[in-house]
Amino acid sequence: MNTSFSQTLKKLRKERGLSQIQLGKQMFVDNSTIARWENGSRMPDAAMLTRLSKVLNVDISVLLSDAAESDESFNIIIVDDNRPILSSSLMVLEKAVPDAAIMGFNWPQEAIEYAKMNRVDLAILDIELGTASGLDLCRKLLEINPCTKVVYLTAYPDYALDAWNTDACGFIVKPLTPENVGRQLKKLHYPFSRGGVDE
Repeated sequence: MNTSFSQTLKKLRKERGLSQIQLGKQMFVDNSTIARWENGSRMPDAAMLTRLSKVLNVDISVLLSDAAESDESFNIIIVDDNRPILSSSLMVLEKAVPDAAIMGFNWPQEAIEYAKMNRVDLAILDIELGTASGLDLCRKLLEINPCTKVVYLTAYPDYALDAWNTDACGFIVKPLTPENVGRQLKKLHYPFSRGGVDE
């Protein structure tokens, strides 16, 4: 348990007049993630520390001095250009896989930059990302790390055939629910051994 970091984060958040819910929305994570960071049971990774420094308007060295990266968690990213859908999907993932480190992105390039700096075990990608394509993003993520498992999340079942041509592992029709997350995790080439989903 890292009490030094948790105390620093809580102090900075309160100084900015932010609730855990407000900070969570700005960080694109569920407020339960903020709560875990503040009680010392979970630590943000390097990319999240960078985002925290920007949101809290503090030099990253202040956070880095108290934080230590952890490679024990499964790293999950979800990419959706619709902010409300991204927020609700993050909440579902937090409940379905509570021990995972989960990051949400609105833009493909943000996800690519994150994947270059961090191991991504599972990527959940919207297929239509504004002018970009989740299919192309899948290919780029697999170029960075061929071990990344990709599951598509879309409102359009007609994309299924194209999706299977990208080495993806699964396909979920929106909305994301704990049940369809659980089904997809069981279908992965290797199972997730931690979290709230029965294996």
